[in-house]
Amino acid sequence: MPLGRAHSVAVNGVDGVLVEIEADIGQGLPGTHLVGLPDTALNESRDRVKAAVKNSGGTWPDSRVILALSPATLPKGGSVYDLALALSVLDAAKAIPRGCLSETVFLGELALDGRLRAVRGVLPGVLAVKSAGWQRVVVPLQCLPEAGLVDGIEVLGAGSLGDVVAWLRGEQALESPVQTEWHEEIYPDLSDVAGQADARWALEVAAAGAHHIMLTGPPGIGKTMLAQRLPGILPPLTESEALEVTAIHSVAGLLTTARPLITSPPFIAPHHSTSVSALVGGGTGMAKPGAVSRAHRGVLFLDECAEMSVRVLEALRTPLEDGEIRIARRDGVARYPARFQLVLAANPCPCAPARQVDCVCPPTARRKYLGKLSGPLLDRVDLRIQMMGVATGALVDEVGEGTSEIRARVTGARDAAAQRWREFGWRTNAEVPGPALRQRFRLARSTLAPVERALRNGSLTARGADRAIRVAWTLNDLAGGSVPGADEVGAALDFRDRGVA
Repeated sequence: MPLGRAHSVAVNGVDGVLVEIEADIGQGLPGTHLVGLPDTALNESRDRVKAAVKNSGGTWPDSRVILALSPATLPKGGSVYDLALALSVLDAAKAIPRGCLSETVFLGELALDGRLRAVRGVLPGVLAVKSAGWQRVVVPLQCLPEAGLVDGIEVLGAGSLGDVVAWLRGEQALESPVQTEWHEEIYPDLSDVAGQADARWALEVAAAGAHHIMLTGPPGIGKTMLAQRLPGILPPLTESEALEVTAIHSVAGLLTTARPLITSPPFIAPHHSTSVSALVGGGTGMAKPGAVSRAHRGVLFLDECAEMSVRVLEALRTPLEDGEIRIARRDGVARYPARFQLVLAANPCPCAPARQVDCVCPPTARRKYLGKLSGPLLDRVDLRIQMMGVATGALVDEVGEGTSEIRARVTGARDAAAQRWREFGWRTNAEVPGPALRQRFRLARSTLAPVERALRNGSLTARGADRAIRVAWTLNDLAGGSVPGADEVGAALDFRDRGVA
């Protein structure tokens, strides 16, 4: 009984699982049967694969064909298995040399004429192939730059099913990835912002420690300008961080052949009418990454946050605390990293006049407007800044510091924090857990006196105390000190008292 075998990858979240595809050509009426929990897109691959084989010069068996995808209990979806399905049938029909598929994993969607089309999730798929110990992976040509980011495994690109078959027969070679350098994304310069010295300093502190920040103030005062310039003062992503971020964007289908590797912190700014699914991820079958995951290792900017739905805002609480999001759907639970910097921006009231004295909102409307931001959510925001109108002198004074100067200080502070926390696996002050701050790295009792008073009078929660201490460590790193003192702790508490309380 002819039996063929090939391998592909199922991507669940940003994790990949090797899938074995078996093809059995047996007796019976002509037909193709697919088993192994396929979804609609995968079920339709039977017709795509059959047409691609015929139009590539091959012959489809004129008998009963059974295609089994294992593990059988793992839900499978998408068109990434097309190439492996076609090769397993050709292997069973002895149209290619026996045993030539034993060391290679195949990814790619087939067009009806046999062309290979790009698919989502190639990078996490190739990483899974490498982790499983395989020697080689074949991907569509369009995905070759993305797949070539993974070292330690042979990556080849093919333009069609015919090219792959010819390569397996030893008649031609497939393309290899070409090393290319990509420039970092250019963000607007911070010197464009006039005045707002307090807000600029808070932004620098937020960047140095990866802290969350909230900006409130009348419209046109510069909240959005500041938020858009935050990624520019962040250090570039490390190699491991770049692969993490790129893998998420690969699953989301956002990578391009011109820029397959993301080396700069991403900046994601969803509209204030966005839904919960768009923010945290969702969809049918297996959940797709949302804005919080696409902003991983970067900035998530929520402009006009007071206009957003309460359900949307409250959905942020878990990823802010855990640094990841877990979404349960019909086909399983998808886990995506979501360690981002949150920037909230809001007007002080619904009418939002340029001058507070011109506000016509009743007190109840003002309280209700910013009341959408619950106490537990605001407790997770380390820095709160109330921005005031720009004085006329700020428009004619000398230009403030630019992005490059501030970025140098931020990078120095982050390097100091990374050196301090290296043995524990933490990269920034914002990642340090509370127990470590209170025990192994506990500050002097006299230094923590303001925090103790705030806890006693109820103006600070235990979570808020931990976050204030993290900010104090960041202020210490920016100042070049060894251990935070009373001044840094007081300044950290002052950041929590400004703006919305």
